[in-house]
Amino acid sequence: MAQVTMYTTATCPFCKMQMEYLDSKNVKYQRILVDEHPEEAQKMIAISGQMGVPFTVIDLDNGERETILGFDRKRIDEALGL
Repeated sequence: MAQVTMYTTATCPFCKMQMEYLDSKNVKYQRILVDEHPEEAQKMIAISGQMGVPFTVIDLDNGERETILGFDRKRIDEALGL
């Protein structure tokens, strides 16, 4: 099963919408609040080159990594085979 990591902030409405969507699809994910953990924000910036959220990292079983900036339902569905 793919490992999903979602970088969010406590006040981001698109983050909330994406979490509700993933929950509705029974997708398990790790949520990282970058506004509460500056060291995690630095990791996100290193991976993505920017500071926008939601930023989602999907590590697939075949070793590939998909990174998605913003709540992009189509890309999430494609990456997870939903």
